Amino acid sequence: MEERIIGQVHRVNGPVIEAAGVTDAMMLELVRVGEVRLVGETIKLAGSSAIIQVYEDTTGIAPGENIYGSGSPLSVELGPGLIGTIYDGIQRPLEEIRALSGSFIERGVRLPSLNREKKWRFQPAALKKGDPLSPGQVLGTVQETERVEHRVLVPPEVQGTLKSLAGAGDFTVEEPIGLVETPSGEKALFLMHRWPIRTPRPIRERLAVSYPLITGQRVIDTLFPVARGGTVAIPGGFGTGKTMTQHAIAKWCDASIIVYIGCGERGNEMTDVLTEFPKLVDPRTGRSLMERTVLIANTSNMPVSAREASIYTGATLAEYFRDQGYHVAVMADSTSRWAEALRELSGRMEEMPAEEGFPAYLPTRIAEFYERAGHVTSLSGADGSVSIIGAVSPPGGDFSEPVTQHTKRFVRCFWALDRQLANARHYPAISWLDSYSEYLSEVMSWWEREVGPDWSKNRAEIMELLQREVRLAQVVKLVGPDALPDSQRFVIEVCTLFKNAFLQQSAFDDIDRFSSTQKQMKMLSLILTYWRRGAEAIRKGITLVRLRRMKILQEIIKMKFTVPNEDLSGLDRLAARLERSLDQLESIYEEEQ
Repeated sequence: MEERIIGQVHRVNGPVIEAAGVTDAMMLELVRVGEVRLVGETIKLAGSSAIIQVYEDTTGIAPGENIYGSGSPLSVELGPGLIGTIYDGIQRPLEEIRALSGSFIERGVRLPSLNREKKWRFQPAALKKGDPLSPGQVLGTVQETERVEHRVLVPPEVQGTLKSLAGAGDFTVEEPIGLVETPSGEKALFLMHRWPIRTPRPIRERLAVSYPLITGQRVIDTLFPVARGGTVAIPGGFGTGKTMTQHAIAKWCDASIIVYIGCGERGNEMTDVLTEFPKLVDPRTGRSLMERTVLIANTSNMPVSAREASIYTGATLAEYFRDQGYHVAVMADSTSRWAEALRELSGRMEEMPAEEGFPAYLPTRIAEFYERAGHVTSLSGADGSVSIIGAVSPPGGDFSEPVTQHTKRFVRCFWALDRQLANARHYPAISWLDSYSEYLSEVMSWWEREVGPDWSKNRAEIMELLQREVRLAQVVKLVGPDALPDSQRFVIEVCTLFKNAFLQQSAFDDIDRFSSTQKQMKMLSLILTYWRRGAEAIRKGITLVRLRRMKILQEIIKMKFTVPNEDLSGLDRLAARLERSLDQLESIYEEEQ
């Protein structure tokens, strides 16, 4: 990449540099500042001056130093070698940097994002000389990991006629694998290409979402499902389990690829992610979860500008795999730290602040990020999706603060974490009162077709019971439970059973950490059978005390630990025993009468 001098440093204000004598510069151009060549990006141009945000520490940069332009926007390298790699916010490979400069990143360090030495086995597609090539078309494949077949794509800006394509063989990402004749001349084709991070990759068509993203977490899949290609916010105060929830989803969801963005998180928390993810075993292959994961680590002590860029880097990598026909899940942890980076940069540029000091364009930036999710037909005709699950860290757990409120406007699924549930060690601590999902109508037909026709009816019934329990709990606080009739106390009883036996889920238990959709449906049906039959028994005159004494109840509470996903007949046997116990109870009562 040829560099040219485009101006000189005039003023340094933290990561924001004002340049003077600027000539031949472009908006959002990738630049290098000073003789140490710090990475930066032009974000404002006015006459012969420019504002540059720098992605590294600017200590020691002095007025008068040269600024070098690259002629292209901040971009990422897309090709084989992404999977299993740990990058920083601007796609620098952290493990290679550690080998080069030790535990701390040296300023101005320049390393390619993709390994230039490694050779990949390329299998060409059935193309021949003279075939028309269109943007996004598959040129061939590379087996990147045991699970991921990397499809080599024609770059989105390239269109023309194929002049040559290499046969099966081993290539590095810089060795040409073909030649295409375009209206502007011949262009070489490689295993990799570059794409600007702030520009969404083009698609052929945006599709309606209709398939759920199955996570194996019962409170999510049954009560607040998200669709493939959907958007989710997980707001919660410190210690409520945002990161833990995202870890569980990353491990167990049925997405093909995981892109995990640690955006401004504490160093020790990011360390846990980096050390635990390689040890996690993918339940579908029995191999390391890293074989379908890309990690972007941008801790809170890293330069603030790189934090701002990190979520765009993650979204671009996700779109690249989506264009290959994969279903990708993006974990952004957390967008609040990203918004704080925007606020700091905006303040240093002396822009007019809006609510709580955030820039006036905060809602626009949040919308732009979440709009990059979706279920699409790619340029090659493949069916792929990007689902974005963003954690929000409102200060003091205040959901009325700007980042949470604006995020709420642009996402369709909201998993609100509750401090009281977390303190009671009820995980996932997702509140069934404050959370919601607008994907119910889209995924309902899939659940009723694939899992059971009663899914929506059962879900609506248990949600209505939970609402009734809230109102009754307020009465109990005032007058005590003994003042309620058995019929109302039974509502509280069933909801307590539902919370303990269904909503609470242990990530450390081999059986309970993941629930299949069939198991979830049968567990819910079992609890609702107890509710319906029990409510009928109470109407006949049987007391709540007698219902509570049934031995089968203890087994129902433990069913999440005792019945594996592979042997659901155990739940059928439990349901039959529950029916028999209730029948016996009714017959004994009738004899007594």
